Amino acid sequence: MVNLEWYRTFKAIYDHGTLTKASVALYSSQPGVSVHLNALESYIGKKLFERTSRRMIPTEDGKFLYEFIQESLSKLETAEQHFKKTTQEKNPSLNIGMCSETFQLIIEPELATLDFDLVARFGAHTDLIKDLNNGILDLVITPNEQTDKKSPVTYTAFSKEKIILVAGSKTDIKPIENLLRSQDLNGLEEVFKNYSWYSSSNEMEHFRRFWYDNFKQNASFKPNYILPSITSIIRSISNKDGLAIVPDFLCEDAITNEEIKVVWEGTKKTENTLYFASRTDLKFKKELAVIQDIFKSKMKSI
Repeated sequence: MVNLEWYRTFKAIYDHGTLTKASVALYSSQPGVSVHLNALESYIGKKLFERTSRRMIPTEDGKFLYEFIQESLSKLETAEQHFKKTTQEKNPSLNIGMCSETFQLIIEPELATLDFDLVARFGAHTDLIKDLNNGILDLVITPNEQTDKKSPVTYTAFSKEKIILVAGSKTDIKPIENLLRSQDLNGLEEVFKNYSWYSSSNEMEHFRRFWYDNFKQNASFKPNYILPSITSIIRSISNKDGLAIVPDFLCEDAITNEEIKVVWEGTKKTENTLYFASRTDLKFKKELAVIQDIFKSKMKSI
């Protein structure tokens, strides 16, 4: 029988689109993920992905294989999580989901202070909410509130993130500032094409929303660099040249340290309300409150 880990790796690559994101989801190394995929392709004798510089694009054989295995693997993952919850644990264990950047900024520095176990999962908000509804996760940080009355999940608003345009500290933004002063939005949209733009594969929605809120149309160009995360963007433009549209709370330190600078908050503010999404039947409410307090202490209250 084929090594089950090969199938798990294949599914992770298919779901997340890149070897890097798959390795994060699997708590594995990128070379290890590549080895599993190569072994599976060698065993099957067919190519499962077209490899590009930005994404792993499934072939028709890859799509066919995914349809066969994804339901079974998902059931196994669910069974594993439920089994872990029914075992006797020395410490309470809280399962949380959010974007990786939020975890790194808010929770990661506090891990050593926690007196309970923590399992963190990263991914798309829709997938995390699905896991929350299925009892796999206990808490999700999300900008999307769902209104299904039959769901055992409650949403509590606790903060707002503002989407802003920032530039590396060495970016010449005088042409932009001149057009902003004269409120020439048509000229502003044109001059933006002369700059290098950065975005992330999982946060293109920020870029699209900010652009549409201010110019009432989609951007006529694509970002030059699509990176794995917003923190990658901030590191890439810090003390350098380039523009990016990012949530304000993720770049506060870089702004304070003058590594990047705020260029424009838009003529209309683009904001997201952030919610604690948690199950009403949660067992570890004390531990949940600890995580919520950490967020409230580090982020602006609404």
